[in-house]
Amino acid sequence: MGDKEVEYNKAFKLILQTKLANPHYKPEMQAQTTLINFTVTRDGLEDQLLAQVVAVERPDLEQLKSDLTRQQNEFKILLKKLEDDLLARLSAAEGDFLGDTALVENLETTKSTATEIAEKVEQAKVTEVQINEAREHYRLAAARASLLYFILNELFKINPMYQFSLKAFSIVFGKAIEKAEPADEVKVRVLNLIDCITFSVFNYTSRGLFEKDKLIFVSQMCFAILMSSKAINTVELDFLLRFPAQPNVVSPVDFLNHNSWGGIKALANMEEFRNLDRDIEGSAKRWKKFVESECPEKEKFPQEWKNKNSLQKLCMMRALRPDRMSYAMVDFVSEMLGSKYVEGRSIEFAKSYEETGPGTPVFFILSPGVDPLKDVEALGKKLGFTLDKKNFHNISLGQGQEIVAEQAMDLAAKDGHWVVLQNVHLVAKWLSTLERKLEEHSLTAHDGYRVYISAEPAPSPEYHLIPQGILESAIKITNEPPTGMTANLHKALDNFNQDTLEMCARENEFRSILFALCYFHAVVCERRKFGPQGWNRVYPYNTGDLTISAMVLYNYLEANAKVPWQDLRYLFGEIMYGGHITDDWDRKLCRTYLEEYMHPDMLEGELYLAPGFPLPPNSDYNGYHAYIDECLPPESPYLYGLHPNAEIEFLTTNSDALFKTVLEMQPRDASSGGGTGATKDERIKAILDEIVEKLPDEFNMYEIMNKVPPEERTPYVIVAFQECERMNGLTNEIRRSLKELDLGLKGELTITSDMENLGNSLFLDVVPDSWSKRAYPSLFGLSQWYADLLLRVKELETWVSDFQLPSAVWLAGFFNPQSFLTAIMQQMARKNEWPLDKMALQCDVTKKSREDMSGPPREGAYVHGLFMEGARWDTQSGMIGEARLKELAPAMPVMFIKAIPVDRMETKNVYECPVYKTKQRGPTFVWTFNLKTKEKAAKWILGGVALLLQV
Repeated sequence: MGDKEVEYNKAFKLILQTKLANPHYKPEMQAQTTLINFTVTRDGLEDQLLAQVVAVERPDLEQLKSDLTRQQNEFKILLKKLEDDLLARLSAAEGDFLGDTALVENLETTKSTATEIAEKVEQAKVTEVQINEAREHYRLAAARASLLYFILNELFKINPMYQFSLKAFSIVFGKAIEKAEPADEVKVRVLNLIDCITFSVFNYTSRGLFEKDKLIFVSQMCFAILMSSKAINTVELDFLLRFPAQPNVVSPVDFLNHNSWGGIKALANMEEFRNLDRDIEGSAKRWKKFVESECPEKEKFPQEWKNKNSLQKLCMMRALRPDRMSYAMVDFVSEMLGSKYVEGRSIEFAKSYEETGPGTPVFFILSPGVDPLKDVEALGKKLGFTLDKKNFHNISLGQGQEIVAEQAMDLAAKDGHWVVLQNVHLVAKWLSTLERKLEEHSLTAHDGYRVYISAEPAPSPEYHLIPQGILESAIKITNEPPTGMTANLHKALDNFNQDTLEMCARENEFRSILFALCYFHAVVCERRKFGPQGWNRVYPYNTGDLTISAMVLYNYLEANAKVPWQDLRYLFGEIMYGGHITDDWDRKLCRTYLEEYMHPDMLEGELYLAPGFPLPPNSDYNGYHAYIDECLPPESPYLYGLHPNAEIEFLTTNSDALFKTVLEMQPRDASSGGGTGATKDERIKAILDEIVEKLPDEFNMYEIMNKVPPEERTPYVIVAFQECERMNGLTNEIRRSLKELDLGLKGELTITSDMENLGNSLFLDVVPDSWSKRAYPSLFGLSQWYADLLLRVKELETWVSDFQLPSAVWLAGFFNPQSFLTAIMQQMARKNEWPLDKMALQCDVTKKSREDMSGPPREGAYVHGLFMEGARWDTQSGMIGEARLKELAPAMPVMFIKAIPVDRMETKNVYECPVYKTKQRGPTFVWTFNLKTKEKAAKWILGGVALLLQV
């Protein structure tokens, strides 16, 4: 044991077992043990399920089959016994064994028995062929079920809460066979079985998925079914999921951006889409009308492109209108599988209850602001389980509650009660005990015993706590709050009642501010859906923030003769809601909302909470609810102070995430290389070779540094040195890791987990972790990221060839853009002998593009390569202007940046615009540029306007 020698008995055996689906053991462990893999395979499961179907559909056949199998085994045992017996007698015989009558008789018996068995085996073979032929009719149903189980098995990649056991799946499968429509013809019956199995598994799974993941699941299911029946071209599917757009192309038409055009060019290289790019250029008017229609997925494609099949239309749509892809996928699934798969009806709890049992608990995956236990209580009341009758135990877990929960479970298992365990994620250490308890009770408990568990999902997979055993055995149910402004505003108001409205002596002020507070709460909660353009980081605002703010409002109005506007805004924006906020720009946004929604004019009835939505006149509780229904404009980004483009951005991000996840869930066995005929390893090798071939040489730092003597090294030169060193660190890591992987693929090195991860990243077009750690923030896929990297190297090479500042510097090309902006300040501080800490950067937007620049300015620098999100730069007026629809991030003209003393900074009519490296915003913050504006700065703050270095 360890390093000690221990005496042991010869009969000693050690058997270890794990429930983990794909465990990783150290090589020493593997060398010292015999590993037996009992994981079910798709074919093995198909045979198991086929036996289950036939046992129900044709019990006579299944009985005959099992009898035959048993008979064959008995024959084998009998023959073996006879052989052994014969050998024993032969070895014991002495002298002339022909005189041993018993031995000769034994020989005769063995011979006749063997002949008899041989005849029966032949008969059995014929019967077996007949049985197998009859069973084969049902194989399609078993194959479909096996396919579905393996899709369920991959769902944990989306969220570790999504775990399903084969045992639970078999029960769903068995119930689906019973429920399927009967039919006289076997063929029709099998189709009914397939339909019922597919829909039952879909319902069973989707009730436990979050809304955003349901489309991923049903899309993966749809593609897998079509692939298994060879009804889909895998090359086209590969394009749809990967979208390998050609980098660095310029769109010749105004209605498509460069990335979309890159997608069209990549499509046009495929036989089925030849000349698509020419057609779009040639009939630009027709295509523009199609692309700019409100729901292009419902329209007919121009020219002969309308005759393409549904998947080909999806491929084109992904290039033309990525923001509509979620809707297009819903239509595709509806067409291929049927509309019932996309209707999104929720299953009532009483239905789910029918599937529970003493060994099948219900697991509620919680969302903020939803209480699923109301359903449990209502059903309990109906079935006679209530707190008053002492047969309903509701335990909210936290410190010291574990003992109470265990006692309640023991009592309930004995007497058949219901137990509710709320928030089990708060007692991480007790969860293994809970898993053991559930397992013990599942076998011995009273039939009426039920357990209901609720827990919040972890914010990210590494913080996931809930044991696999609990999740697999339970029926999972998600309950999510309604989305949209109308639902959220009603929900905010529901926290109060008529009594709340009447409790304050200063009724008019209290009611007006309370309604504005409810609107503010709904806006900050629902703005999260717009991603980083909504909030830089995600905050857990909750109803407690709203109800406590209402109490603060009441107390302050009662205690002050005048409304203390500033105090209230500070308390709400910095403490109640601001207490969650960790980002300065988010704090500014929160403050601005309150300044817009709460000020003295609101009491004179001159406040619009959103365009077309004035603050309601003084009313009663029901009156406010009615006002929301009648007057609130339809859902749009305008309600949050955002531009409609924010919704296009949010829909595009969602559809990209959908396809990225479906791609990761595709089966990756060695033979499937996305349908291009190449295996996975061959594809990885091809990508690897392409990257290595284009990989630039590292910068020779010794040579570069010798070009500039130390006394002539300006801040700009130092920045160039630093950038070259960082670029060397990155390219060296790329070279090293790819060389290692190449040797691994050739079989000259053992594949390590790092090499495996690198290979998977290359295959999925994702930037490998070890590279991104040494690189700069970027949201590009690998191919685009690498093309961008080569451009950065080229830019650096040009700069360090003579260390002349480029006429317009590509600010996004730096690892650390801040260092260059700081260098501008240092350079001017030295030149003018100004103190560095009393300086700031002034940013003037020129009317020129990069090509128009002939040389660098005398002081400061021209920079290019910035994009504006949420608005656009109006070159005519030289100010920020309203964004154009569908222009998500228009490029900025060249900007002139120089340093000036802080006291000369212009502060009137400017918007302090944050600059970020990528659309992720938050941690990628670079600097603040003051931009001229005619409108109030608040408009741009609420609009989430920012400059980005990469889109």
